[in-house]
Amino acid sequence: MGRAVLVARGGVDRRRLGPAAAQLTRARGRPLSDFNAKVIEEFRTNDGKVGPPFEGAPMVLVHHLGAKSGAERVTPLVYLPDGDRIAIFASAAGAPNHPAWYHNLKANPRVTVDVGDGKGQVETWTAQAEEVTGTERDDLYARQVAIMPGFADYEVKTEGIRTIPVITLTRAA
Repeated sequence: MGRAVLVARGGVDRRRLGPAAAQLTRARGRPLSDFNAKVIEEFRTNDGKVGPPFEGAPMVLVHHLGAKSGAERVTPLVYLPDGDRIAIFASAAGAPNHPAWYHNLKANPRVTVDVGDGKGQVETWTAQAEEVTGTERDDLYARQVAIMPGFADYEVKTEGIRTIPVITLTRAA
């Protein structure tokens, strides 16, 4: 995959995100893709470190292919370390629909990731994406909530609408 940055539109109904998610959009109602582009630029400029609202959190840039277009996309996400893999969460900040990147990973699970540790170290590798379910999903989500309590709010917002998918990214052989 090349390094060109194409950021997918969020497809998020911002009215459902609540006041805390105001940081996810810039002034004058610019789309979530503008926010993502800023985070990607910060990540690359600062060796994997970004400012608020994700300051200090481990971040990953996931390079994936569009499910329909086949175009390369790059999505910045918070991740949870889990042994030799990392877990990402298709929360879309509690929006009623799964984010576009989730559908892309389901269609094209082989991705490239730039994994930052939040302290200035970045490692790039090829990964295989896999959705986890059941107890494994619940355990990973609970661990994420313990670290970032805002993820509990996302589950409340999506209750009865959708279950937030948890995807693991494992280094490809």
